[in-house]
Amino acid sequence: MSIWGKIIGGVAGFALGGPLGALLGAIAGHAADMRIDQAQPEAEDQSLDDRSGTRQIAFTIAVIVLGAKMAKADGVVSRAEVAAFKEVFQVPAHELKNVARLFDRAKQDPAGFEPYAKQVARMFRRDHPVLEELLDGLFHIAKADGGVHEAEVAYLKSIAAIFGFEEADFARIREAHLGPDKADPYTVLGTTRMASNEEIKAAWRKLVRDNHPDRLMAQGLPREFIDMANEKLATINAAYDRIAKERGIN
Repeated sequence: MSIWGKIIGGVAGFALGGPLGALLGAIAGHAADMRIDQAQPEAEDQSLDDRSGTRQIAFTIAVIVLGAKMAKADGVVSRAEVAAFKEVFQVPAHELKNVARLFDRAKQDPAGFEPYAKQVARMFRRDHPVLEELLDGLFHIAKADGGVHEAEVAYLKSIAAIFGFEEADFARIREAHLGPDKADPYTVLGTTRMASNEEIKAAWRKLVRDNHPDRLMAQGLPREFIDMANEKLATINAAYDRIAKERGIN
């Protein structure tokens, strides 16, 4: 069963708990008297543990909920933003109606985005690559209508802070969404032009390792989001290739 089927089935809400589970429970029609997941953040190399399925569900629900609130950040929920959500996150045709119900419920929810962001942040260590993937997904939604508005940037920056990312990390993530012709490849790699060739290689290798799709799936990224992970990896490699060509790095 796909991650969408598991989520819409309703049982996932009980496994997830907290505000994310409560919202899902309301959609599924069952009681939402659930406890917030107090699981400790995972260790650096921990993978495929017994919480992996819960993390996948949390990631997917967070994308829907935070995406819905992201689309409202500039005061308008455009058709392009909704279409971007459906395209980027590969919602199968037979699940579109149910996912749309959850998206709409999240838009109408009077609660702020903070409780949802904090819950998913508790399930991963600070500045975890899977949380970075979630931010990438939200950037895709934000730029769907032709540009990322100031209010949307502020929204994304607040979520990044909850996830434990420093300002330099947020700048790196944001830069990667400007496109290969506009992005500064050094910022994409989290380095500067003052860095040595070895420092640049080390930064590139770490980002490639942390953002490899297989590693991300082992740590909680649903398979349905693998195209987004591959796109991120391609952006990282393209930035390094530009710098390597500029500096003559073999």
